Amino acid sequence: MSAKMGIDGKLYFCAAGIGGTPTWTELTNVRNVTLNNTKAEADATTRTNNGWKAVVATLKEASIEFEMVWDPADTGLVAIYTSYMTNSVLGIACVDGDITGQGANGFKADCMVSSVSREENLEGVMTLKVTVKPTYSANAPALIGLAAAA
Repeated sequence: MSAKMGIDGKLYFCAAGIGGTPTWTELTNVRNVTLNNTKAEADATTRTNNGWKAVVATLKEASIEFEMVWDPADTGLVAIYTSYMTNSVLGIACVDGDITGQGANGFKADCMVSSVSREENLEGVMTLKVTVKPTYSANAPALIGLAAAA
């Protein structure tokens, strides 16, 4: 068994979305990526739970948060920022390796860029903090690889 290193993870975008055969472009100007997956809960408590609250899982929710070095010449940063400003949809894939190779695991969805924040720290380069979330689309979000087989 070998552990995956964070530096080996990949984040991709596709301007045409995830439907059909997407042409993925790696976002290489990215650091500190976080893929968040949660489930909402519905209260299923009954009197037979002996005083314990019981829940059942309902809808899944995902978001991807990442940082980019502020480089206005970087095509990935331009695509992300443009998507935010124009409310356009971007296909996003967050995987633990090369998306075109065998064995990549992760998540993909047609997303909206829900927030961008530029940080200007005195002792560092300017960065853009980004959050993307699945959006209304004909293409449902999907797991890639191992998780998709479950």
